[in-house]
Amino acid sequence: MTNVRRVAIVDPNDATRSSLKHLLLGIDSLWLEADCARYEYFVDVISQSKPDIAIVVLDTDPIQGLAVILQINQQLPGCAVLAVSGSQEGTLILQAIRNGAREFLNLPLRLEDLFAALERIKSGGGGGYVGEAKARTGRVITVAGVAGGMGCTALAVNLACMLARNPSNNVVLLDLDLALGDADVWLDLMPNYTIEDVVQNLNRLDFTLLKRSLTQHKCGAYLLPRPVNMTDKAVVTPDDLKRVLMLMRSAFSHLILDVSKCFGPLEIAALEAADTVLLLSQLDLSGLRNVVRITQYLDQHHDGVTAKIRVILNRMGAEDSQISLSKAKETIGREIFCQLPNDFAAMVESRNNGIPLQDSAPKARITKAIAAIADVFDEAGSNDKTRVKAPKRGLFSFLSSS
Repeated sequence: MTNVRRVAIVDPNDATRSSLKHLLLGIDSLWLEADCARYEYFVDVISQSKPDIAIVVLDTDPIQGLAVILQINQQLPGCAVLAVSGSQEGTLILQAIRNGAREFLNLPLRLEDLFAALERIKSGGGGGYVGEAKARTGRVITVAGVAGGMGCTALAVNLACMLARNPSNNVVLLDLDLALGDADVWLDLMPNYTIEDVVQNLNRLDFTLLKRSLTQHKCGAYLLPRPVNMTDKAVVTPDDLKRVLMLMRSAFSHLILDVSKCFGPLEIAALEAADTVLLLSQLDLSGLRNVVRITQYLDQHHDGVTAKIRVILNRMGAEDSQISLSKAKETIGREIFCQLPNDFAAMVESRNNGIPLQDSAPKARITKAIAAIADVFDEAGSNDKTRVKAPKRGLFSFLSSS
């Protein structure tokens, strides 16, 4: 339970206390240590149970609730206090913060608000919440292409499956090509729910409902597929995506986003949310030109995204190229993260049969290359987003770099 935060609740109102308990019990990263129906007993309860977080609901008796916050702050400074109330009165909020509450949240409590508050508490440092263990926050890897047919879905699907081989990982693949995505075909799955269903139920979404909406492949990875029907309506907005990712970050170690090639608002949101962007191209003039165009556009309009980009050259060796790797690096102005070999037969067999490469062609060069990418992100860990280790040259240099 090293990644689990222990929580205690006080709320004399049975209905709201029960609702909060139900919400917290569905969150894997939180453990409900104790719940209390009386303000006057709560300090004794948490003195014995020593939770990381104390949630104090103020609505039944704000004066008593505020006094409890002050007492916790004075006697148990290692416990972070979250004040919760249906009131948005400024004086109540101000007094709760003055008494030592780290955050003030409104009822009804939304998951994304709770997670945002927990992240702010963690960032602020101090207290048992930070000192005893670090909360897990999933790494988001967005896979994008400089044009259609670059092999993005093949990489996203197989990367998810290979990361899921590690039993310590909990991996989900989101198919964000809402019109023509086919990640379900690659995995031979027939999901009952799609990302559209999840978005339509965002206001009542908890972890139980979220996990029921996902389809798990036998390799262990989960899939949230694109909508069943094509439509000209925006069934998923950037704000919807941000809310879904906020929930999933606390439940999954790795989130793989497979986006379309239009670089519209949803795709940009997926790039901005990513910790790493894998940008696929081929070693040809058109692909390299689009790498430059895309990075220039992102530099001008979306600050910070290009620093996350790792360029991958796919289908290396498919045919002789007049462009050398050194010339490619000079053209795009950045290093090549890795090269994936052309292995048409293995890839077509994998897709047509709906069997991941690790099962259909475990010894193929393309399988070993994607497995090496998975090892890079597995070694980096879901909590360390400051850097991504460079791939080992021997695993990726299928062709000469000259």
